[in-house]
Amino acid sequence: MNLGSLVSESRNPDTMDLDSLSTRELVECFNRQDAQVADAVRATLPEVAKAVDAAAAALAAGGRIIYMGAGTSGRLGVLDASECPPTFGVPHGVVIGLIAGGPGALLKAVEGAEDDPALGKADLQALGLTPQDLVVGLAASGRTPYVIGGLEFAKAEGCTTVAISCNPASPIASIARIAISPVVGPEALTGSTRLKSGTAQKLVLNMISTGAMVKWGKVWQNLMVDMKATNVKLVDRACRMVMEATGVARDEAQTVLEQTGYDVKPAILMILSGLDAETARARLAQHNGFLRAALAQQ
Repeated sequence: MNLGSLVSESRNPDTMDLDSLSTRELVECFNRQDAQVADAVRATLPEVAKAVDAAAAALAAGGRIIYMGAGTSGRLGVLDASECPPTFGVPHGVVIGLIAGGPGALLKAVEGAEDDPALGKADLQALGLTPQDLVVGLAASGRTPYVIGGLEFAKAEGCTTVAISCNPASPIASIARIAISPVVGPEALTGSTRLKSGTAQKLVLNMISTGAMVKWGKVWQNLMVDMKATNVKLVDRACRMVMEATGVARDEAQTVLEQTGYDVKPAILMILSGLDAETARARLAQHNGFLRAALAQQ
Protein backbone atom coordinates (compact mmCIF):
# COMPACT_ATOMS: atom_id res chain seq x y z
CA MET A 1 0.00 0.00 0.00
CA ASN A 2 1.17 3.52 -0.80
CA LEU A 3 1.15 5.16 2.64
CA GLY A 4 0.98 8.58 1.05
CA SER A 5 -2.47 7.73 -0.28
CA LEU A 6 -3.91 7.40 3.23
CA VAL A 7 -5.94 10.29 4.58
CA SER A 8 -3.93 10.22 7.81
CA GLU A 9 -0.65 10.53 5.89
CA SER A 10 -1.62 13.18 3.34
CA ARG A 11 -0.67 16.85 3.60
CA ASN A 12 -3.17 19.32 4.99
CA PRO A 13 -3.63 22.32 2.66
CA ASP A 14 -4.78 24.46 5.60
CA THR A 15 -1.54 24.07 7.56
CA MET A 16 1.19 24.48 4.95
CA ASP A 17 2.63 27.52 6.73
CA LEU A 18 3.06 26.19 10.26
CA ASP A 19 6.69 27.22 10.43
CA SER A 20 5.94 30.83 9.51
CA LEU A 21 3.10 31.48 11.97
CA SER A 22 3.32 33.44 15.19
CA THR A 23 2.83 31.39 18.33
CA ARG A 24 -0.73 32.63 18.76
CA GLU A 25 -1.51 31.86 15.12
CA LEU A 26 0.07 28.43 15.51
CA VAL A 27 -2.06 27.35 18.45
CA GLU A 28 -5.18 28.80 16.81
CA CYS A 29 -4.40 26.68 13.77
CA PHE A 30 -4.05 23.55 15.90
CA ASN A 31 -7.28 24.36 17.68
CA ARG A 32 -9.21 24.77 14.40
CA GLN A 33 -8.00 21.36 13.32
CA ASP A 34 -8.90 19.78 16.64
CA ALA A 35 -12.43 21.17 16.37
CA GLN A 36 -13.05 18.78 13.49
CA VAL A 37 -12.52 15.69 15.62
CA ALA A 38 -15.81 15.61 17.52
CA ASP A 39 -17.85 15.77 14.31
CA ALA A 40 -15.80 12.95 12.79
CA VAL A 41 -16.42 10.80 15.87
CA ARG A 42 -20.11 11.72 15.89
CA ALA A 43 -20.48 10.16 12.45
CA THR A 44 -19.31 6.82 13.89
CA LEU A 45 -21.65 6.69 16.90
CA PRO A 46 -23.80 3.81 15.57
CA GLU A 47 -20.68 1.66 15.40
CA VAL A 48 -19.41 2.92 18.75
CA ALA A 49 -22.73 1.90 20.33
CA LYS A 50 -22.29 -1.60 18.91
CA ALA A 51 -18.81 -1.73 20.43
CA VAL A 52 -20.15 -0.64 23.83
CA ASP A 53 -22.76 -3.40 23.73
CA ALA A 54 -20.13 -5.93 22.66
CA ALA A 55 -17.83 -4.84 25.49
CA ALA A 56 -20.64 -5.08 28.05
CA ALA A 57 -21.58 -8.53 26.74
CA ALA A 58 -17.97 -9.69 27.02
CA LEU A 59 -17.77 -8.54 30.64
CA ALA A 60 -21.11 -10.12 31.52
CA ALA A 61 -19.91 -13.42 30.04
CA GLY A 62 -16.75 -13.38 32.15
CA GLY A 63 -14.57 -12.22 29.28
CA ARG A 64 -12.18 -9.33 28.98
CA ILE A 65 -11.77 -6.17 26.92
CA ILE A 66 -8.38 -6.33 25.20
CA TYR A 67 -6.96 -3.34 23.34
CA MET A 68 -4.01 -3.73 21.04
CA GLY A 69 -2.06 -1.21 19.01
CA ALA A 70 1.34 0.25 18.27
CA GLY A 71 2.83 3.65 19.08
CA THR A 72 0.29 6.29 20.03
CA SER A 73 -2.61 3.91 19.42
CA GLY A 74 -1.09 1.29 21.69
CA ARG A 75 -0.36 3.82 24.42
CA LEU A 76 -3.94 5.07 24.34
CA GLY A 77 -5.24 1.53 24.78
CA VAL A 78 -2.91 0.90 27.71
CA LEU A 79 -3.97 4.22 29.24
CA ASP A 80 -7.65 3.38 29.01
CA ALA A 81 -7.12 -0.09 30.43
CA SER A 82 -4.99 1.16 33.33
CA GLU A 83 -7.66 3.67 34.38
CA CYS A 84 -10.50 1.14 34.66
CA PRO A 85 -9.52 -0.54 37.98
CA PRO A 86 -9.41 2.67 40.08
CA THR A 87 -12.35 4.29 38.30
CA PHE A 88 -14.72 1.33 38.22
CA GLY A 89 -13.35 -1.07 40.82
CA VAL A 90 -12.71 -3.86 38.34
CA PRO A 91 -9.78 -6.23 38.95
CA HIS A 92 -6.61 -5.73 36.97
CA GLY A 93 -6.75 -7.97 33.95
CA VAL A 94 -10.41 -7.34 33.10
CA VAL A 95 -9.45 -4.54 30.72
CA ILE A 96 -6.05 -5.07 29.13
CA GLY A 97 -3.90 -2.90 26.90
CA LEU A 98 -1.32 -4.51 24.62
CA ILE A 99 1.29 -2.43 22.84
CA ALA A 100 3.62 -3.70 20.12
CA GLY A 101 7.04 -4.17 21.67
CA GLY A 102 5.73 -4.71 25.18
CA PRO A 103 5.57 -2.36 28.19
CA GLY A 104 8.92 -0.77 27.33
CA ALA A 105 7.33 0.68 24.20
CA LEU A 106 5.20 2.94 26.39
CA LEU A 107 8.24 5.09 27.08
CA LYS A 108 10.50 4.41 24.12
CA ALA A 109 9.62 3.29 20.61
CA VAL A 110 10.56 -0.32 19.84
CA GLU A 111 11.60 -0.19 16.22
CA GLY A 112 10.00 -2.75 13.95
CA ALA A 113 7.75 -4.30 16.61
CA GLU A 114 4.60 -3.14 14.87
CA ASP A 115 5.63 -4.68 11.55
CA ASP A 116 5.21 -8.34 12.57
CA PRO A 117 1.67 -9.76 12.56
CA ALA A 118 2.92 -12.85 14.41
CA LEU A 119 3.69 -10.69 17.44
CA GLY A 120 0.06 -9.61 17.65
CA LYS A 121 -1.05 -13.23 17.63
CA ALA A 122 1.60 -14.21 20.17
CA ASP A 123 0.61 -11.47 22.60
CA LEU A 124 -3.01 -12.65 22.55
CA GLN A 125 -1.97 -16.27 22.93
CA ALA A 126 0.07 -15.29 25.99
CA LEU A 127 -3.12 -13.95 27.56
CA GLY A 128 -4.95 -17.25 27.04
CA LEU A 129 -7.48 -15.67 24.69
CA THR A 130 -11.01 -17.10 24.90
CA PRO A 131 -14.08 -16.61 22.68
CA GLN A 132 -15.67 -14.56 25.48
CA ASP A 133 -13.03 -11.85 25.11
CA LEU A 134 -13.52 -8.69 23.06
CA VAL A 135 -10.45 -7.64 21.06
CA VAL A 136 -10.19 -4.01 19.95
CA GLY A 137 -7.51 -3.21 17.38
CA LEU A 138 -6.28 0.38 17.26
CA ALA A 139 -4.33 1.80 14.32
CA ALA A 140 -4.66 5.31 12.95
CA SER A 141 -3.52 4.05 9.54
CA GLY A 142 -5.70 0.96 9.78
CA ARG A 143 -2.91 -1.18 8.36
CA THR A 144 -0.50 -1.91 11.24
CA PRO A 145 0.64 -5.55 10.84
CA TYR A 146 0.77 -6.15 14.62
CA VAL A 147 -2.90 -5.22 14.89
CA ILE A 148 -3.88 -7.13 11.75
CA GLY A 149 -2.25 -10.29 13.09
CA GLY A 150 -4.01 -9.92 16.42
CA LEU A 151 -7.43 -9.27 14.93
CA GLU A 152 -7.15 -12.17 12.50
CA PHE A 153 -6.19 -14.54 15.32
CA ALA A 154 -8.98 -13.22 17.58
CA LYS A 155 -11.52 -13.61 14.80
CA ALA A 156 -10.40 -17.20 14.18
CA GLU A 157 -10.75 -17.92 17.90
CA GLY A 158 -14.38 -16.76 17.85
CA CYS A 159 -13.91 -13.43 19.63
CA THR A 160 -15.94 -10.36 18.79
CA THR A 161 -13.54 -7.92 17.19
CA VAL A 162 -13.54 -4.13 16.86
CA ALA A 163 -11.30 -1.98 14.67
CA ILE A 164 -10.65 1.70 15.37
CA SER A 165 -8.83 3.56 12.60
CA CYS A 166 -8.84 6.98 10.98
CA ASN A 167 -8.79 5.92 7.34
CA PRO A 168 -11.91 4.75 5.52
CA ALA A 169 -12.07 1.15 4.27
CA SER A 170 -8.88 0.20 6.11
CA PRO A 171 -7.51 -3.36 6.31
CA ILE A 172 -8.38 -3.71 9.99
CA ALA A 173 -11.90 -2.43 9.32
CA SER A 174 -12.38 -5.25 6.81
CA ILE A 175 -11.28 -7.86 9.37
CA ALA A 176 -13.24 -6.74 12.42
CA ARG A 177 -16.92 -7.39 13.06
CA ILE A 178 -17.36 -3.77 14.17
CA ALA A 179 -15.44 -1.03 12.35
CA ILE A 180 -15.17 2.46 13.85
CA SER A 181 -13.49 4.83 11.41
CA PRO A 182 -13.64 8.52 12.36
CA VAL A 183 -12.14 10.31 9.37
CA VAL A 184 -10.56 13.39 10.89
CA GLY A 185 -8.71 14.41 7.73
CA PRO A 186 -5.00 15.13 7.26
CA GLU A 187 -3.07 16.01 10.38
CA ALA A 188 -1.91 19.57 11.04
CA LEU A 189 1.62 18.15 11.07
CA THR A 190 1.75 15.69 8.21
CA GLY A 191 1.58 12.09 9.40
CA SER A 192 1.68 12.95 13.11
CA THR A 193 -1.27 10.82 14.10
CA ARG A 194 -0.81 11.54 17.79
CA LEU A 195 -2.76 14.72 16.97
CA LYS A 196 -6.31 14.51 15.54
CA SER A 197 -6.22 10.76 15.01
CA GLY A 198 -5.02 10.18 18.56
CA THR A 199 -7.68 12.49 19.95
CA ALA A 200 -10.39 10.68 17.99
CA GLN A 201 -9.21 7.29 19.25
CA LYS A 202 -9.16 8.58 22.83
CA LEU A 203 -12.74 9.83 22.51
CA VAL A 204 -13.89 6.47 21.16
CA LEU A 205 -12.07 4.52 23.87
CA ASN A 206 -13.60 6.76 26.54
CA MET A 207 -17.06 5.86 25.27
CA ILE A 208 -16.41 2.13 24.92
CA SER A 209 -14.99 1.57 28.40
CA THR A 210 -17.23 4.02 30.25
CA GLY A 211 -20.33 2.87 28.38
CA ALA A 212 -19.56 -0.77 29.06
CA MET A 213 -19.04 -0.08 32.75
CA VAL A 214 -22.35 1.77 32.95
CA LYS A 215 -24.06 -1.26 31.44
CA TRP A 216 -22.18 -3.56 33.84
CA GLY A 217 -23.58 -1.82 36.92
CA LYS A 218 -20.48 0.16 37.82
CA VAL A 219 -22.30 3.50 37.67
CA TRP A 220 -25.40 4.82 39.44
CA GLN A 221 -26.93 8.01 38.04
CA ASN A 222 -23.71 9.69 36.92
CA LEU A 223 -21.60 8.63 39.89
CA MET A 224 -18.67 6.19 39.74
CA VAL A 225 -20.01 4.21 42.69
CA ASP A 226 -17.54 1.33 42.33
CA MET A 227 -14.51 3.63 42.46
CA LYS A 228 -11.69 2.49 44.72
CA ALA A 229 -10.78 5.09 47.37
CA THR A 230 -7.03 4.48 47.29
CA ASN A 231 -5.73 7.94 48.23
CA VAL A 232 -6.75 11.07 50.11
CA LYS A 233 -8.35 12.67 47.06
CA LEU A 234 -10.43 9.60 46.33
CA VAL A 235 -11.50 9.18 49.95
CA ASP A 236 -12.81 12.73 49.78
CA ARG A 237 -14.55 11.95 46.48
CA ALA A 238 -16.16 8.88 48.04
CA CYS A 239 -17.52 11.03 50.88
CA ARG A 240 -18.85 13.61 48.48
CA MET A 241 -20.53 10.95 46.35
CA VAL A 242 -22.32 9.49 49.35
CA MET A 243 -23.37 12.95 50.48
CA GLU A 244 -24.67 13.91 47.02
CA ALA A 245 -26.47 10.60 46.54
CA THR A 246 -28.17 10.53 49.93
CA GLY A 247 -28.28 14.08 51.29
CA VAL A 248 -26.50 13.15 54.54
CA ALA A 249 -23.85 15.30 56.20
CA ARG A 250 -20.16 14.52 55.83
CA ASP A 251 -19.86 13.00 59.31
CA GLU A 252 -22.58 10.44 58.60
CA ALA A 253 -21.17 9.68 55.16
CA GLN A 254 -17.74 9.14 56.72
CA THR A 255 -19.16 6.87 59.43
CA VAL A 256 -21.02 4.64 56.98
CA LEU A 257 -18.08 4.50 54.58
CA GLU A 258 -15.85 3.31 57.42
CA GLN A 259 -18.27 0.40 57.87
CA THR A 260 -17.90 -0.57 54.20
CA GLY A 261 -14.17 -0.04 53.89
CA TYR A 262 -14.90 3.09 51.84
CA ASP A 263 -16.94 1.11 49.35
CA VAL A 264 -19.37 3.71 48.00
CA LYS A 265 -22.09 1.51 46.53
CA PRO A 266 -23.11 -0.39 49.69
CA ALA A 267 -22.73 2.82 51.71
CA ILE A 268 -25.36 4.52 49.56
CA LEU A 269 -27.63 1.48 49.78
CA MET A 270 -27.26 1.35 53.57
CA ILE A 271 -28.29 4.97 53.99
CA LEU A 272 -31.17 4.93 51.51
CA SER A 273 -32.55 1.53 52.53
CA GLY A 274 -31.64 1.33 56.23
CA LEU A 275 -29.69 -1.89 55.76
CA ASP A 276 -26.55 -2.92 57.59
CA ALA A 277 -23.33 -3.41 55.64
CA GLU A 278 -23.57 -7.19 55.33
CA THR A 279 -27.17 -7.11 54.14
CA ALA A 280 -26.42 -4.28 51.72
CA ARG A 281 -23.60 -6.26 50.13
CA ALA A 282 -25.82 -9.34 49.87
CA ARG A 283 -28.59 -7.39 48.19
CA LEU A 284 -26.15 -5.87 45.71
CA ALA A 285 -24.84 -9.34 44.91
CA GLN A 286 -28.42 -10.53 44.39
CA HIS A 287 -28.80 -7.82 41.75
CA ASN A 288 -25.39 -8.41 40.13
CA GLY A 289 -24.04 -5.17 41.55
CA PHE A 290 -26.68 -2.89 40.03
CA LEU A 291 -27.44 -0.28 42.70
CA ARG A 292 -30.60 0.99 40.98
CA ALA A 293 -32.12 -2.50 41.04
CA ALA A 294 -31.05 -3.06 44.65
CA LEU A 295 -32.69 0.20 45.70
CA ALA A 296 -35.89 -0.72 43.86
CA GLN A 297 -36.29 -3.92 45.90
CA GLN A 298 -38.84 -3.47 48.64
